[in-house]
Amino acid sequence: MALSIGRRLYNLTGRREPSSGQGWPARPPGRLVWFHAPRPEAAQGLAELARRLIEEDGLAVLGTGAAGALPPPAEHQSDVRAFLDHWRPELIAVSEGEVRPALFHEAEARRIPVLLLDGREPSLPLGRDGWFPGLLRGALATVRTVLAVDEAAARAFRRAGALQVEVAGRMEEESTALPCLEAERASLAGLMATRPVWLAADVPVGEEAAVCQAHRAALRLAHRLLLILVPQDPARAADLAKHMQEVEGWTVALRCRDEEPDPETEVYIVDNPQEYGLWYRLAPVTFLGGSLAGQGAARNPMEPAALGSAILHGPRAGGYGTAFGRLGAARAARAVASGSDLAEALGDLLAPDKAARLAQAAWAVSSDGAEVTDSVLDLIRRLTDGAA
Repeated sequence: MALSIGRRLYNLTGRREPSSGQGWPARPPGRLVWFHAPRPEAAQGLAELARRLIEEDGLAVLGTGAAGALPPPAEHQSDVRAFLDHWRPELIAVSEGEVRPALFHEAEARRIPVLLLDGREPSLPLGRDGWFPGLLRGALATVRTVLAVDEAAARAFRRAGALQVEVAGRMEEESTALPCLEAERASLAGLMATRPVWLAADVPVGEEAAVCQAHRAALRLAHRLLLILVPQDPARAADLAKHMQEVEGWTVALRCRDEEPDPETEVYIVDNPQEYGLWYRLAPVTFLGGSLAGQGAARNPMEPAALGSAILHGPRAGGYGTAFGRLGAARAARAVASGSDLAEALGDLLAPDKAARLAQAAWAVSSDGAEVTDSVLDLIRRLTDGAA
């Protein structure tokens, strides 16, 4: 296969890495597809797809990239060949739009179909920026199909040289609906009866005062309001309970002491991070701790979104910027900037209809993409079965 000037320059300017073949695990038996995600966020849409291929089709799935178990091969022909010789994938799927010319051209020579999924913008791998005449166009021409997230992304891929581009939308992310014991949920729901309830999840020490301020203000509007508080440091549960009883004058129950939230309880402090599926189901409103004055949200906002709890959060997204961005664009979460803002927003969401509207919008965002995942799954099946 003759090399273009761009490909020659690309191969010459890249730092030559030694072959990464040593240390690869044994290839699993049977059919295998390879998913590559250049960033951890990019892996989220691939996770649900991989799960279904494994469970429904019995395929092995190799994951590489920022969130994968293995790095991809270096962008040199010898490394790519060694990698493909070892893993022998039936199909290669790359998310977001990372174009790997050495890999794509070798895959074309071996008749391995390449898909670009959740395509946003065509780009070369990190550290390979430069001017390589015709490189991107030639590499994209080898791609079987680009599935773009929207029309703007589709235009970018077409301009760059992709021949088969479809606007598919965003794929479904791995399910964030956390489990719980139904008997426990039913028992606690009975104890809470018709009381208004809100959850402060994973609250760091620096946000405890803001949560107390919000609860104090909201109690004036709804005197039967119950706060379920999960401190970021479980060891603080007892000290926090003592402070709230002695300084705030509230009636507090501690789950670690097997105490229950009876009708007089104003704050229920829990310390088991494995029970969030239970609390999201019981609380119509959730404040995500760490997002106001901490290091960033400690919990994925799609967790309460998937279980019907309206979301309050501060300006610090932590590692969930993409998720908060999607919720914000859909007006499916309420952002606050201070403790007084939190108090005001909580008071507003004590109205059941307002909390329900916000929760419904968040649920729609969390479940978005299921049809896209189904269509991608169908395409992969047709390609690996030789029908497409």
